[in-house]
Amino acid sequence: MPVLSVQDSGKIGTISNTIVDPDTLKIIALRVHGAIGSDGGNILDVNSVREYSEFGLVIDSTEELVKDDDIVKIAKVLELNFSLIGLKVETKKGSKLGKVLDFTVTDDNFSVAQIVVKRPTVKSFFDSELIIPRAEIVEITDYKIIVRDEEKVIKERALKEDFVPNFVNPFRKSEQQAPAPNHIETPAEQDKQ
Repeated sequence: MPVLSVQDSGKIGTISNTIVDPDTLKIIALRVHGAIGSDGGNILDVNSVREYSEFGLVIDSTEELVKDDDIVKIAKVLELNFSLIGLKVETKKGSKLGKVLDFTVTDDNFSVAQIVVKRPTVKSFFDSELIIPRAEIVEITDYKIIVRDEEKVIKERALKEDFVPNFVNPFRKSEQQAPAPNHIETPAEQDKQ
């Protein structure tokens, strides 16, 4: 995703990596690749993001980009070398679910909302990916994520949480509706029947 600067009136780089705090499962910073005019800093604190859209993240200026050790909290998380992508995912009972392929983030505070798990080869024939909500995560270690429920319960919950639109599709033909109970048919309506 591009990073745009208001002061420079354009793109100053692209996001190459996220820096996730393993204690809170929040993105606390972003690594910016190809940062132009940043005095060697390529870390963007998410608090510096003014807005984001399909065009990219918007910040005030390249002065928002800092070096790895400029902000203590970010430096500590960088020392951990933590990455969600590739972590093994298991249930509390030890059943292996797969590895983290991707994750979704809330738009209000950059918290991890769900993890997308790539299934092992044998299990991928039936279900190639498994989406696990953040509420199911019990523990995170250096090597794996432990989730609360078994696969079947997680899948059922994901199906229940699927988006169901609550609007009428104007392009779908609907059945002819019966006239309202207090409606008096006009002669033109009677001729149509």
